[in-house]
Amino acid sequence: MQKGLEGVVSKFADDTKLGGAVDSVEGGEALQGDLDRLENWAITSCMRFNKGKCRILHLGRGNPGYTYRLGDEMLETSHAERDLGVLVNSKLNMSQQ
Repeated sequence: MQKGLEGVVSKFADDTKLGGAVDSVEGGEALQGDLDRLENWAITSCMRFNKGKCRILHLGRGNPGYTYRLGDEMLETSHAERDLGVLVNSKLNMSQQ
């Protein structure tokens, strides 16, 4: 985990994922702060994220579905994403496999 981040950062090859539990406004602000620190780390490390491929996947019932940004770009929300060949949707339903 990257120092100073509240969420969990995972990397695999050229994929980076940031995740965390958000059940309050403060939790959403903390996750946005993590995204800001991740963007600053990338700039300092002379790396770039392909922001066109960055998505937010809200998981769980009652998820407040906050919006987030990476740098100056608002991130799109997705209802399903493929992760290492497995399709994961917002309801954790595997019926689309």
